[in-house]
Order: sequence, then structure tokens, then C-alpha cells
Amino acid sequence: MDTSRLFHTLNQKVRLLTKELNEVLQPFQLFSSQWTILYILSEKGPMSQTEIWKYLEVEAPTTTRTLVRMEASGWIYRKPGRDKRERIVELTETAKEKYPSIKKTVENLEQRLVYQLSDQEQHQLQQLLEKLEENRKDSDSNDNQQATNMDEKFS
Repeated sequence: MDTSRLFHTLNQKVRLLTKELNEVLQPFQLFSSQWTILYILSEKGPMSQTEIWKYLEVEAPTTTRTLVRMEASGWIYRKPGRDKRERIVELTETAKEKYPSIKKTVENLEQRLVYQLSDQEQHQLQQLLEKLEENRKDSDSNDNQQATNMDEKFS
């Protein structure tokens, strides 16, 4: 199997899906990165900024910039956490009110994208994506262990 072609195709499809998601979110003046934060806050409740960027696996400064924009637009508010550096992020009442409509719009897009896939195929796709993630994490863990071993060898 040509893995370069596989991952090129996957990357192209992710870009296309992100573009389509941004288009359906445009009437709400949101982008996909902001939708992701709205979604996790709605599902998980208030989270620290650190929890958000770790969950999303995105650099902290990138997440902070997105949160600043969302706060300025009235989607979220940030309050002090347990210490001076921690900030807790919560949805505003306006965001909570608009969320069901936004979620329905996103779900309509998702249904349009998977309508030709059976429930079994959707489940299989989910499992394959999760398996790729597990492989990535295992690979990262192995790379970190190898780097530690190299450091110890040359110390």
C-alpha cells in the first residue's frame, strides 16, 4: 500500500471537511477551531485553558489566541483558577442559548457527509481513526523512550 497516497488523501479530505464546516459555521461568525472549543465546553463543562489545549493537542499560544477572539465575541468567558496562572473557560449564557442551533447545523453537515456510509462503515471508520491515533501515541512514546536511552548512552 502506498502510505504517502493514503495520508495525502486523508489530509486533503480533512482540509475539505474543515472548509465545509467553516462554510456552515459562517452565519454564526464561527470557525471550526472555535466550534471545537464550544463543543468540548458544552460536553465537558468548564475547563482550564491547559486542559483545552492538551485535549485538542494544539499549542498553548494558538489556543489562547482562539479563546481571546471567542471571549471578545461573547462566546466564552475566562475567570481565574486555583492560582494566578490558571484560567477557567466557560460558555456564556448567549453561547449556551445558541449552541443547540449551531450543533444542529453541524449535525446536518455531518449527516450529509456520511449518508452513503452504513452504520457499520461509520463504526469501522471511527475504529480505524482511533487505531491511527493509538499508533501515533505508541510511536511518540517509543520515540521519547529511544531519545531517553540515547541521552543516557551519551551522558
